[in-house]
Amino acid sequence: MKKIIKNGTIVTASDTFTADLLIENGKITAIGQEFSDLGAEVIDAKDRYVFPGGIDPHTHLEMPFGGTVTKDDFETGTIAAAYGGTTSIIDFCLTRKGVPLQSSIKEWHKKASDKAVIDYSFHLMIGEMNDNVLSQLKEVVEQNGITSFKVFMAYKNVLQADDETLFRTLIAAKDLGALVMIHGENGDVIDYLTKKALSEGKTDPIYHALTRPPEVEGEATGRAATLTGLANSQLYVVHVSCADAVEKISEARKKGVDVWGETCPQYLVLDQTYLEKPNFEGAKYVWSPPLREKWNQEVLWNALKTGQLQTLGSDQCSFDFKGQKELGRGDFTKIPNGGPMIEDRLTILFSEGVKKGRISLNQFVDITSTRIAKLFGLYPKKGSIAVGADADLVIFNPKVERILSAESHHMAVDYNAFEGMKVTGEAESVLVRGEFVIKEKQFVGELGSGKYIKRAKYGELLESHTHTLSI
Repeated sequence: MKKIIKNGTIVTASDTFTADLLIENGKITAIGQEFSDLGAEVIDAKDRYVFPGGIDPHTHLEMPFGGTVTKDDFETGTIAAAYGGTTSIIDFCLTRKGVPLQSSIKEWHKKASDKAVIDYSFHLMIGEMNDNVLSQLKEVVEQNGITSFKVFMAYKNVLQADDETLFRTLIAAKDLGALVMIHGENGDVIDYLTKKALSEGKTDPIYHALTRPPEVEGEATGRAATLTGLANSQLYVVHVSCADAVEKISEARKKGVDVWGETCPQYLVLDQTYLEKPNFEGAKYVWSPPLREKWNQEVLWNALKTGQLQTLGSDQCSFDFKGQKELGRGDFTKIPNGGPMIEDRLTILFSEGVKKGRISLNQFVDITSTRIAKLFGLYPKKGSIAVGADADLVIFNPKVERILSAESHHMAVDYNAFEGMKVTGEAESVLVRGEFVIKEKQFVGELGSGKYIKRAKYGELLESHTHTLSI
């Protein structure tokens, strides 16, 4: 059925204007004024913004970690994402050494295909690099449309890769047209510091932050940027949390290195003191990199405003406080790392960023959608409001005030990291390829309706449609 969204203020990464949108067969087919309804469903967006659907480039749904599995899977995670105004996610597909890459990819498809209510794609973790792995990567890019590889520089003896693996991945990615992503922390130094803390009886959650100081993030980020320049490749630094890492990214970009940086809402509004909460409550705020001293927040905001950082991911990786985070009582290294962020990503950036004058409305769209689409091979099908683009749209009320809380969120996890925060703005209706997933704040989507997206190579445009893969 055709739909017409009328009277809304359309906001893209470059423009703000009032117009109507005509949607047919999942696409935006016209932008103009006073369309005759022709039997279309008419949605009045008066006094509302109409944004391109948010794209979350950094999620961990149904991911095994630390002897447990993240609480939110592709059902609850994508429903919560939709409530927050996100219409596409890119999840991290973990691999295992010696196991064919296609085996891991099939495993992730199985997790997502019958549950996702929004569109999705995958990044592929690279834990080792040898001729066997290298021979598989071309198929991963060409056949699977996975055009981003993740290398962990931390989590020693679990996920961490060495510098040779990172460098060879950068070289391979340059040839294949893929973007290399890093978790930028020096895992060897962290391993030493955590063992030392435990030997001294320092077991509380705050020591998670104190054994992962900002210097280890800055060092690893700078090292990765240097290797990227040496390989003449491209790099995306995930979850930047501190001034040290921002400085390294900025320095590399000034030298002409192709480096991009992402931060997350938690680093913009929360700080290290949250890990000091009594009665083990600090465990709720254990993720990596850790929360930093509060002064880093303004550095991150300024980096978004000036383009030193370009995107906002959620790093959604939720674990219940009861029964999961509690695994680390008496040993902070056993607290599962991660938090529930997928639902509140856009609202926090709008409320704390746009409403407080830190970033513009157009920057908001670029940071949460358009730039992500361009970097990860989704543009212009995703991340834009233009004729021919997928009708992934958010009708957003910019004036409503509300309180973030576990009582009202839609994630499966038993706490909200932003509990009690007063925010302005809310996604009221959300469409994916022209179909409502959220309609007037009610979930009306269908499990399994989300489609897998084969992405274009780095720097290229996505010309293909969404795909349903047989696995």
